Amino acid sequence: MQRISETNMKYTGASGRVSLYDLSIPENWNRQLIIFSHGYMGYKDWGAWNLMESYFVARGFGFLKYNISHNGGTAENGIDFPDLQSFSENSYSKELHDMERIIDLAQEKVKNIEEIILLGHSRGGGMVLLQSQHPSVSKIIALAPISDIGKRFPTGEALEKWKSEGVYHKMNGRTQQQMPHSYSQYEDYLHNQQRLNIEYYCKHTQVPICVIHGEDDVSVRIEEGEAIADWADTQLVRIPNEQHTFGAKQPWTESELPSGLKQVCEHVLGFISA
Repeated sequence: MQRISETNMKYTGASGRVSLYDLSIPENWNRQLIIFSHGYMGYKDWGAWNLMESYFVARGFGFLKYNISHNGGTAENGIDFPDLQSFSENSYSKELHDMERIIDLAQEKVKNIEEIILLGHSRGGGMVLLQSQHPSVSKIIALAPISDIGKRFPTGEALEKWKSEGVYHKMNGRTQQQMPHSYSQYEDYLHNQQRLNIEYYCKHTQVPICVIHGEDDVSVRIEEGEAIADWADTQLVRIPNEQHTFGAKQPWTESELPSGLKQVCEHVLGFISA
């Protein structure tokens, strides 16, 4: 059986931009591969994501996690956001392109995959739901997912100001960076609304979907998870007393998963093992 343990490998994503991924295939691999997509202002090594990877690899699953190509990281430094220009040029369509490239790459590198399972958090949770008709995907898990891309953008006077100035900034509370957003992000959404309609892809899914949400989430309200579960005709898994990241933070210096994220992993394991 093949065994793979690779970190900070390079792939070419949207607009030819090079970014990073990690791939782990254990010796006792069960031929199921989990592909993890991080959220807004996130990256593959944020918080306790490495421990989440270890949780599933220890149980026989392959695991691939990656940085989206325009998340503000670089091929030389995938932590935090050294390239704010690329961050400003990101779009939901580019993130879809990256995910599809990663799925193809996984199938090129890893032989005899029986199931590809998509796992996404927050914005990444919405993005994995948009792959519900991908022919290579077997199951989808969305953690604290966004339910409506259109509602992520400014409205009214703020939208008009964005259009006239071409860019708006949002503070990253942890790094204290002013994160730029080009108006081209909104134009991309307007041009691709049907492909970016999460409700449609949930209602027309060809694969089982699992939705997990912290009951005290203030970043993406649990009502969004409830809507997604309703559209996908599935039960919402509620994690009591947990916020958006299920107890994880950056940096995560503990050697164990936070209790909330461990509960999430246990629910995911039950879903993908059924």
